[in-house]
Amino acid sequence: MIYLDNSATTRLDDHVLEAMLPWLREDFGNASSVYSIGRKARVAIEDAREELAHLIGAHPAELIFTSGGTESNNAVLKSMCSAGMVKQLAVSGIEHHAVLHPAEELEKQGIAVYVLPINEHGVVEAWELHPLNSAETLISIMHANNETGIIQPLQDLRATAPNAYFHTDAVQTFGKIPLDCKALGLDFATLSAHKIHGPKGIGAIFIRRGIDFKAHQHGGAQERNRRAGTESPALIVGFQAAARAACKEMDVRGAYMRECTLLLRELLLEKIPLFRFNTPQDEHSALPNIINISFLDAEKLDGEAILQAMDMRGIAVSNGSACVSGSLQPSHVLVAMNRADAEAKAAVRFSVSKDTRTEDIRRTVEVLEAILQEMREG
Repeated sequence: MIYLDNSATTRLDDHVLEAMLPWLREDFGNASSVYSIGRKARVAIEDAREELAHLIGAHPAELIFTSGGTESNNAVLKSMCSAGMVKQLAVSGIEHHAVLHPAEELEKQGIAVYVLPINEHGVVEAWELHPLNSAETLISIMHANNETGIIQPLQDLRATAPNAYFHTDAVQTFGKIPLDCKALGLDFATLSAHKIHGPKGIGAIFIRRGIDFKAHQHGGAQERNRRAGTESPALIVGFQAAARAACKEMDVRGAYMRECTLLLRELLLEKIPLFRFNTPQDEHSALPNIINISFLDAEKLDGEAILQAMDMRGIAVSNGSACVSGSLQPSHVLVAMNRADAEAKAAVRFSVSKDTRTEDIRRTVEVLEAILQEMREG
């Protein structure tokens, strides 16, 4: 299969699996135990915490491990709001549903929720945050969008609301572009391993020191009493190995992925009529690995059928977030960018990785060209 849905998940790297295996076999101890194999697991976890924290400009005490991005986003929003730390929440209209859905639940519980619009370029404008500059506000704006790859100007946004708490979902960006929590002035950041060739089921939250963050689940004293549950040394070490490689090779991987998406752009312009790019070409405006397109005659096309036809020909692409795959609803991200509902339903997201081959991209465009021609003529 030609796999071009790396924003949904990535293939586990062989070296990551090798790093994990000892912790699944002989070194199976519980890190909360006091005997030798438990202590060994604890050392491995704390070593991973220290390295991961260093990669994002944080102190090890500022990082707690979770099951992934969804739990991390939920934990930040619900802990801050439920504990009374903040009275209002502001999220952008293009957030992942792991932010939007908890925000909806919190609104039902009496928290004031503001949905920030984006401009025609898919970006939150700083002036939108002026009324939210309050210590009673939590602002959550993703680092880059998972559907379009558009990067948000976090430094400018943060500077506009210096008194508010600020959270970013950095699941799509960590390991692909620089993330320095201190330099960005973040209070919280969400990370995940499986977008950078690490294992599924492991993520982390950056929590700035000094914040009285309340545990979001109870039953143990793990993760400095902030997240109960037995840690998985295998998953954590796998996260560490994947993050180390991704950050070390960031420039090389990024350059290669941008070469792939530039080739994809050229071929789409050459072969595919009646479409538009929803991802800017400027390397400072979007991630190097994502291209999102939609069709100007979308009312004649069936978005789900396009994806199914691609799949039947051995090509995996998507129309946006994997968490809403199969939904008949238009992409909320593209709707927020003023795309018509029909166009937002028929969009296609291509996301490459360091393992993508240029011949796969050429084949993908050939197949898409044939599918669209059949649909338009049928």
